[in-house]
Amino acid sequence: MMNAHLKTFYFSATDTTKKIVTGIAGKLAESAGKTVAENFNFTLPEARKEPAHFTKQDIVVAGVPVYAGRVPNVLLKYVNTTEGNGALAIAVVVYGNRHYDDALVEWRDILEARGFRVIAAGAFVGEHSFSRILGGNRPDAEDMLRVAEFARQVYKKITTTNPLESIAVPGKRPYRPYYRPKDKDGNPASILKVVPKTGDDCIHCGLCVSLCPVGSIDAEDESRITGICIKCCACIKYCPVEAKYFDDANYLWHKEELEVAFTSPRREPEFFL
Repeated sequence: MMNAHLKTFYFSATDTTKKIVTGIAGKLAESAGKTVAENFNFTLPEARKEPAHFTKQDIVVAGVPVYAGRVPNVLLKYVNTTEGNGALAIAVVVYGNRHYDDALVEWRDILEARGFRVIAAGAFVGEHSFSRILGGNRPDAEDMLRVAEFARQVYKKITTTNPLESIAVPGKRPYRPYYRPKDKDGNPASILKVVPKTGDDCIHCGLCVSLCPVGSIDAEDESRITGICIKCCACIKYCPVEAKYFDDANYLWHKEELEVAFTSPRREPEFFL
């Protein structure tokens, strides 16, 4: 089985999911004495123009971030065009130390529906998109040791188990609704239409334009948002002069509420094989 082609398939606006997914694939490749055949990063709009196709000869480490306890709904149209064609898959979700809720079972279900055979799954922690405190600087060195251990267990399963069976993961069906923020009075508050602002210190480098996974930042005027904002915060976290920011009261309250409630205790990766 390890004569198969190792590949990755992931969305990762701020590189946390990328680090986990490529880390797993790299350790699997190391164990098998081979290289990763392809890293398929579908974060940017250009990469989602054509469906991804895999084959029975592929082992695919497939990862997405958790948004509000679910697979990001902005990705559903694209991932539902993917063709697994019997490829083995390792399903990975990465969340910001709150909880992954039904994201892992949803991602496993999507992959299976698209023709993958999901034979392992993991939920890992990365720095929350909204925050530098919640899951701050994760995945860290300890997380990457767990990545290596997960890869070791996956490799053992692939090379010693026959037949390889699909796995069960925790979660509810029907899936729980997307996690909803509340305002200071405890009432439901929507931040869907909230967009980042741009300060006068913007140097017009265009980095935020190139990083936006939904292509919503105007290339001629970085302060202009032309489409949806999914709150991935890539434009904020990677701005070299910290010119991007949110000032919406409900967004800031939700961010603070998450940091207060979920920064501690430290949540650890969970494996399902």
